[in-house]
Amino acid sequence: MPDLWGDLLECLDLRQRPTTPPGDRGRRRETLTVYEGPSLPLDNGWLFGGQVLAQIVRAAQLACPAKAVKSLHTLFAHEGKGDAPVYYIVQRQQEGRSFAALTVTARQKRDVVATAMVSLHLPEDGPAHQTSPELPALPGPGHRIEMPLLPWETRATADLDDPATEAPDYDVWMRTPAAPPELHPALAAYATDLFPIGTALRPLGGVSQAGNGTDFTSAPITHSLWFHRALRADDWLLLRHHSPLVAHGRCYGRGDVFTADGSLVASFAQEGLLRFRP
Repeated sequence: MPDLWGDLLECLDLRQRPTTPPGDRGRRRETLTVYEGPSLPLDNGWLFGGQVLAQIVRAAQLACPAKAVKSLHTLFAHEGKGDAPVYYIVQRQQEGRSFAALTVTARQKRDVVATAMVSLHLPEDGPAHQTSPELPALPGPGHRIEMPLLPWETRATADLDDPATEAPDYDVWMRTPAAPPELHPALAAYATDLFPIGTALRPLGGVSQAGNGTDFTSAPITHSLWFHRALRADDWLLLRHHSPLVAHGRCYGRGDVFTADGSLVASFAQEGLLRFRP
């Protein structure tokens, strides 16, 4: 993947399509808006969940440009393939002066890959208050890590590929190359899908996220994301992860996104499949 950054930017350039997506030919869809997005050409051939989250954010922005995405609650319904585009079918449930609610269905070929409820809001002035723990300092360049799915600078002091038993917490700093302002929420959404399952594995001992596909099978099941404030992904962001539970072949994790000066700009939560092999 010599130019994953360029491929990702291309993925976020959704194109509006006729309102009859593949698999629904002959049905009238006047109330729907359909966008098409390409898929990242990943070596494993699968559709990355973070790509779907990012494209859902973009589809909602394009369908309702006067408001900002406030939250999305996504159910991953079917595994996707990296060799085919994804169609995002947006249906407006409600739109007023301040809020809007959309349903976004991600389809690939004849399969529903994911469904999402998206809330949008026109930002308002008002009192502000924030409570958060003291944040660690940005690690130096010596803590730079390489993540195959992240085409930007990333730093962490812990290693999710280490099978040693550790607390189910993980801090990672990220900063993207310069990007158009409208893409920053989608880029942040993309990153929130990468580390919750690896964080959940840390207390188990003897395994790490590197064992996906050999020691265990994992995939996101549901993913929720809240945008509290405007953010810039090309400034340093800290993603703080914590996973309180692994049980019944699933894991649960949550996290917050902070700016370098400590401002809480987003939060997320994910339930994932975590099925160990005999």
